[in-house]
Amino acid sequence: MAKSQASYSKKENEKKRLKKQKDKQEKKEERQANAKKGLALEDMMAYVDENGNISSTPPDPNKKVVINTEDIQIGVARQQDVVDESPIKKGTVTFFNDSKGYGFIKNTETQESIFVHANGLISQIKEGDKVTFEVEMGQKGPTAVKVSKV
Repeated sequence: MAKSQASYSKKENEKKRLKKQKDKQEKKEERQANAKKGLALEDMMAYVDENGNISSTPPDPNKKVVINTEDIQIGVARQQDVVDESPIKKGTVTFFNDSKGYGFIKNTETQESIFVHANGLISQIKEGDKVTFEVEMGQKGPTAVKVSKV
């Protein structure tokens, strides 16, 4: 007689597959038995209390706070356009490297440090000089141009 084609591991795999199938069917039946179909609308409602927590009971109407929709800000408020009367600013050279051709000027009004490149110079400058300049936006931020010694 011929031997059976089913080996031990094949039998075990078949048992596992059948057990898994049976467990799946039991879970399906349990879900159907515990299904909450046909609930009333009130049973499905969720409420948010005054602290922002979700609850099953409606909030107390006495604690209701009225919020004006115009007062709600989403994102960052727009920055007002600052109109600068005089484009020419005054400052002091805090650092300048002649060999590399760049430095920094400290604005006397805002105490802001502004980058300056040798290409933006009208006259030669060195550290400690009082200068006038205009500010333009460069690749990496504000840059002083038309820089001249006072």
